[in-house]
Amino acid sequence: MKKLFAAVAIAAFACAGTAQAKEWKEIRIGVDASYAPFESKAPDGKLVGFDIDLGNEICKRVHAKCVWVENDFDGLIPGLKARKFDGVLSSMTITPEREQQIAFSKPLFDTPTALVAKKGSGLLPTAASLKGKSVGVEQGTTQEAYAKKNWEPAGVKVVPYQNQDQVYQDLLSGRLDAALQDKVQADLGFLKQSRGAGFAEAGEPIPSGAAAMGMRKEDADLKAAVDKAIDGMMKDGTYKKLESKYFDFDVAPKSAS
Repeated sequence: MKKLFAAVAIAAFACAGTAQAKEWKEIRIGVDASYAPFESKAPDGKLVGFDIDLGNEICKRVHAKCVWVENDFDGLIPGLKARKFDGVLSSMTITPEREQQIAFSKPLFDTPTALVAKKGSGLLPTAASLKGKSVGVEQGTTQEAYAKKNWEPAGVKVVPYQNQDQVYQDLLSGRLDAALQDKVQADLGFLKQSRGAGFAEAGEPIPSGAAAMGMRKEDADLKAAVDKAIDGMMKDGTYKKLESKYFDFDVAPKSAS
């Protein structure tokens, strides 16, 4: 009987090992394409940006086909958990709240948050300065969480939108007094574009944390493969090469700098 149990145990272990060794021939990645220069759509409809390049390079190193699935940002984690896609690569910051729901790869970049308002507005990223004002944020972002926690109780109207393009549309129309988003996105995706000519960063940036690729906790094999790919990119200079396409400054996470 003991020999039978031992044989069953060995067989079960072997099956488990086979399951863990799953080959990822295709990786479906969720993305909100409204956040240039990290992820956006080119005039021809093609997805472009730093996250897109990083994701394609990761898939290449994992020997898998990348399939990009567009989704509003606040639906990315629910979509991941519902297996609509296998990963999320969309400027998603690692937070303790998100880590309760999903696993994250090694950090990919670290950029702060910035408030944007009309030039000469005198606004600052503080509750006192923004009291009675309307501030636009993208739903589900760390910026939304920050504004609702630190500013809304003091009388600031925090207005969530499905995507960043909608935030800028209402900022331009005057329906918002300011917008809160990633500093690099605000700078390169708005302020340095023609539509952002009358606006500027208001006050000093706010530290926000590192962004990474999100995955389901049970897909430990995929996380291991992605982390190995990221290590390789960092060590062989590929990360720097991709980074230089979009930035003339370093956005690498501090641990990899």
